[in-house]
Amino acid sequence: MSKKRILLVSSFSPSLIHFRGDFIESLIHNNFEVYTAAPDYPEDIQQKLTVLGATPKTFKLQRTGLNPLNDLKSISELKSIIKDNNIDLVFPYTVKPVIYSSIAGNSCNVPVISLITGLGFAFTGLTFKARTLQRLNEFLYKISIRKNKVIIFQNRDDYALFLDRKIIPKENKVEFVGGSGVNLNKYETRVNNNISKVIKFLLVARLIKEKGIDLYIEAAKVLKNKYPEAEFHIIGEPDNSPSSIKLEKLNKLNTKGIIIYHGKQSNVPKHLYNTDVFVLPTFYREGVPRSILEALSVGLPIITTDTPGCKETVIKDNNGILIKPNNLNALVNAMEFFLINPEKIKEMGINSRTYAENRFDVKIINRELITIIKEEFNN
Repeated sequence: MSKKRILLVSSFSPSLIHFRGDFIESLIHNNFEVYTAAPDYPEDIQQKLTVLGATPKTFKLQRTGLNPLNDLKSISELKSIIKDNNIDLVFPYTVKPVIYSSIAGNSCNVPVISLITGLGFAFTGLTFKARTLQRLNEFLYKISIRKNKVIIFQNRDDYALFLDRKIIPKENKVEFVGGSGVNLNKYETRVNNNISKVIKFLLVARLIKEKGIDLYIEAAKVLKNKYPEAEFHIIGEPDNSPSSIKLEKLNKLNTKGIIIYHGKQSNVPKHLYNTDVFVLPTFYREGVPRSILEALSVGLPIITTDTPGCKETVIKDNNGILIKPNNLNALVNAMEFFLINPEKIKEMGINSRTYAENRFDVKIINRELITIIKEEFNN
């Protein structure tokens, strides 16, 4: 029997290596022929995909904003990739690829299995723009994914929202996986015996309001006065989002010693290894945040919000603390818990690594995804 050809569609080509490289290897190992589609490929990403055994293809995509003409071009180019390469199954993830690839695949009578990796800015509902985008995205999801063979969610809250908003009917076949998974071999872990006053907190994220950067900074201001030895680290950089923090503000706070700002870093695992507690006070509609999965893998206690996607990463009183979203007092109290009880860092850190091994190991996630794909070919 000839190999089945699968097209993975992403809005950001580096994610095909960083988040899906192990998945691509697993697909090839299971006798699938893998094609990838993304808007652009830096030379190193294209080479890495080729070395893995995948065939990269390019299509135009306006990653942010809405332009009907550009959107129609994206769909048309995806249809051409599907037809020209005799694709047997389309597997898109992230919002626009899911919508456009579903329309393209279904119009070509090629089955689509879509992965919902979180609902993002449009479903935060914080601004008029977000609410407008939410209504538009709901409509686009409705017309694009209902014919998909399977819709895979990373958390059950997103599925409940899709049902509640009548984006999909109950008859749609759905599956659930625990995020993108993490290759645990790439994340060195350790038993953290630090019980000194120098407790290091770390936030790694897009530095936008929805990810909780402002809350984290305010908590740092409060706690720095009371615990001057504590350190509040930040990795990430501002972007062109209207809610993005200003670089000048970060630099000023860094100069004052309130935070330690590292900018964008290529070796995040090293920084995780050298800190004590991971903090992500997001109220963004996450799938399962990759940054938290990496922190779990290294063996860090987690402070995050009791919101879709995030709450899946913390077992209460076991490996971290869940707080109410957008609540400064809750965040301060959670961070202060580890300053008062540093011995809990060791215990909860060990539990985080164990939880990652049992639930978020990329081998487990990829095995689940490939089982879903194989079932569709066998039906």
